[in-house]
Amino acid sequence: MVVIFAACLTASLVQSSGGHVDIRSLTIPTQNGQWLAADLFKPISATKTNQAPLVVVIPGFQRSKEALSNISIELARRGIVVISIDPYAQGNSSSSLSRRAATTQGYGMFAVVDYAYETDILNYVDKQRIAATGHSAGGNAAIRGAAYFGKQAGKSGRLGKLHSVFVSGYALTMTDKVLRDVRSNVGMSYAFHDEGAYRNELKHGDMRKAPESLRLVSSGLATDEIVEEIEIGSYYGSLSNRTLRVVHNERLLHPFQPYSPEATANQIEFFEKAFGLPTDLSSHEQVWYWKELATFIAMIAAFVALLPLGGLLMETPYFKPLAHEIPPALPRPQGSGRLVFWFVFALSATIACFTYIPLSELSHELFVDASNRRMTWFFPQRMNNAVMLWAVLNGLVGFIIFFTSYFLFGSRHGIRTKMWGARISVAEFGRTLLLAGILFGFFFLTLFMMYWIFHVDYRFVFLGARVFQADSLILLGMYAPIFFVFFLSNSLRVNGAMRFEGVPEWRGMLLAGIANTLGLILILIVQYSVFAFTGTVHWTDGWLYVNLLFGVVPMMFVLPYFNRFFFRLTGRIYLGPMTTCLIFIMILLTNTVCYLPL
Repeated sequence: MVVIFAACLTASLVQSSGGHVDIRSLTIPTQNGQWLAADLFKPISATKTNQAPLVVVIPGFQRSKEALSNISIELARRGIVVISIDPYAQGNSSSSLSRRAATTQGYGMFAVVDYAYETDILNYVDKQRIAATGHSAGGNAAIRGAAYFGKQAGKSGRLGKLHSVFVSGYALTMTDKVLRDVRSNVGMSYAFHDEGAYRNELKHGDMRKAPESLRLVSSGLATDEIVEEIEIGSYYGSLSNRTLRVVHNERLLHPFQPYSPEATANQIEFFEKAFGLPTDLSSHEQVWYWKELATFIAMIAAFVALLPLGGLLMETPYFKPLAHEIPPALPRPQGSGRLVFWFVFALSATIACFTYIPLSELSHELFVDASNRRMTWFFPQRMNNAVMLWAVLNGLVGFIIFFTSYFLFGSRHGIRTKMWGARISVAEFGRTLLLAGILFGFFFLTLFMMYWIFHVDYRFVFLGARVFQADSLILLGMYAPIFFVFFLSNSLRVNGAMRFEGVPEWRGMLLAGIANTLGLILILIVQYSVFAFTGTVHWTDGWLYVNLLFGVVPMMFVLPYFNRFFFRLTGRIYLGPMTTCLIFIMILLTNTVCYLPL
């Protein structure tokens, strides 16, 4: 608890620039009864008499406002007011009645710009210097906003509400139809190794001669100034008439772009130039990664704390009966036993690898509304539906392989069912579930406390444990029982098939972690090996599902460790999967797009 508190305090000091930036949560009512959750970063230097520019930060698909805190932190510490939003249907914002919310509503950014421009509530904001930035689908929202407000400006004959936009990780909407209405300065940053570049007109991520980037730059130039090749990082056009253009092309993968100091520096320099801000602080003098490190330490400490807390609770009279003698370990496999073990190991990884993408595609057929961005109470999380199908299938396959190998081989070679630690009564099962619920409550209650005190959560790059709203408990009751098949299967395998006599615990758990993730890692290896050799990812239509694995694989790797530790605490296989299922699935539920009815 001391480590969690100290880490969150450190993260808060970094996020608030040592107290020079005030950070508050906002809930903004928008059109059609929708609402938008946001974080306001207000430098104390921004006042009614010293107005500052405003930048609206828009995360991409599957991301929340905390995911782009790096650019929010760096802009705010340079005197810029920032409103970082949870896009519609993500985080704590409502769903949208539009199925194309990024395009038609800027994920909610349009409403924020109108709010800042049309009212005097934010009287410390310079209304003539309002901007937006976003990554991936958030970048699409940004350029769509430039076109939307530019079209308004064209009709009224006035300057548009959006002074500037920066588009990160998105090029598909750099079309003449969109760009013709833009009346804003525009910066663009596209990863040279972007996995989605196969959709670009030249099928790659090199922006020097890409039609998308050429059209963007040309939209700010006179006819006789049109260029045929862009000099990356060079500015074109004029700041005075809002035709400033710049294109960056960092050599990164798409999901890593928001967390690159180079890409962050490019954004900082663009807004400093667009707003005419002093540049005493170098764009490369960044501190956001210290916040990432601090919240990562807090996350680790919060997970580790579950183990001693479980031990303390097991000392109470009510939970003490859950402690059983640890069953004897399995005989170490020899000869043909080794062959069976490694065959099962390889078979499980192969099935995990080859079922993920097909089940992702199947989820579109089974969960039609969520897959088509329509509001629904029937499994409303598009991306998690795919993971759920994969998990339940591989959990069932795990049970089948486990019992088949036992009956055909293990039962004849010294393995007994009592070694599994699977026996449990109904009453004990219920008591174990209660203990898991208490551990789940402790984890998130601590998180809520840290967020309330310091306005930070637990996260590191792709991983993030966020505070949740009450409706997430309904989703937990919907998704967790199905996911539990996988978690229980994993615990049975880790403790009933991978715990051998004479094998050190660290080696056994490491092997279990590799076994649990190898199939998913193989997907990443195939995807990026093909990408490296051909320039196009292996799974094109499913590339977002593959990117999702960057956040799933770490959780799957540590899962066996918790299953083993809780097994040693109780002598049974159930407390580990119950606890980790509740916590891990809530983390998944709060970090994805969710099309719940308003």
